[in-house]
Amino acid sequence: MAKLSAVAVYTAGFLQGCAFVLIPALGTILAAPPYHLSSSTYGVLFLPQTLGAIFGALTADTLHQRIGSRGLFRTGVAANVLALLLLAGAAYSSGTLAHALLLMETLFLGVGFGLTLAAVNHYAALLFPRSATMAVTLLNAGIGGATALSPLILHGIAAWTSWGVWPLMLAAGFGLVLFLPLPASTAKTGESPRWQAAMLLFALAAFLYAIGEGIFGSWANIYISVNKALPAHYGALALSAFWGSMTLFRILLALVPERVIAQRWLYLAAPLGMGACFAALPFLSSAWTLIGAFALAGAACSVYFPFSMSYGLAAFSGQQTRMAGLMVAALMAGEGIGSFALGPLQSLVALPRIYLFSALLAIPLFVLGWRLSARAKTS
Repeated sequence: MAKLSAVAVYTAGFLQGCAFVLIPALGTILAAPPYHLSSSTYGVLFLPQTLGAIFGALTADTLHQRIGSRGLFRTGVAANVLALLLLAGAAYSSGTLAHALLLMETLFLGVGFGLTLAAVNHYAALLFPRSATMAVTLLNAGIGGATALSPLILHGIAAWTSWGVWPLMLAAGFGLVLFLPLPASTAKTGESPRWQAAMLLFALAAFLYAIGEGIFGSWANIYISVNKALPAHYGALALSAFWGSMTLFRILLALVPERVIAQRWLYLAAPLGMGACFAALPFLSSAWTLIGAFALAGAACSVYFPFSMSYGLAAFSGQQTRMAGLMVAALMAGEGIGSFALGPLQSLVALPRIYLFSALLAIPLFVLGWRLSARAKTS
């Protein structure tokens, strides 16, 4: 049963990564007939997704109190199934109906993302208590790998038949996960433990990290193809190098026994690596050095969030669902700022200068990392 539970948790994480990247992957398709979405209309689709993810993550603990970990997991999965069915419906619609279905899809997908990620991170640490950090790291590696693979699968299917087939396949995958066993869990009764101020430090670390990740990941293509005036395919390569490197390093970290590596020092080195990449990028000009810098940035980013999540779950072992939900909400809020807020900001500050100033994120991330890892160690 334990093996099937692990299959359920890690499969749900992989499917979540596949589903969450669908709207970005559909950008060119939604701009073409029969949808004709303008850039501003397309951008609005991300708002309900982000708000839904934050709402889902922050309400995860309340749901856990009422229906238990198993119920929380299945509620998140069910929200994903509904979202993917709505998206498939949009594939066979047009005009106002398609737009309405897309808006509802992004809302339910965001809620499903928040609930499911809170549940699977909690379960990963619960199923593998002796190697919780690596279990959480491997889970997040699978999610990251899925975000890289899903757009390729989507466009491959779109070239063969309707792109709506891929959301339907993902919905079926989530549906099968609902029938896999999970560890017994009952809803908690009595007074809920109080929120602790120290939880906000873990959330702040995830929030600041996510801003940096969003700046790297969402703007790599624009930075290289527009600001550096290099051919567009180099921008795509840089983006792939960033996400691919992050995923690869998370997998490698998860495969190395915890006793072999000094986890805390890797954790503290991560923000320094991010800061160094931010500081170097404005001074690089050749395509391959820029791509290499984004690959190194992905390697640096691979550590910070999963280790922060693991340390937070260890520090508040009695409130793991609450902690996981808070961390996911902070991650989504930071990603929103790093990804979307930089658009208006560039009317005031050029993107290379934004990258240079972003190196300063290393300072609070290092200080927070020092405190949080020390707290988790004492816990």
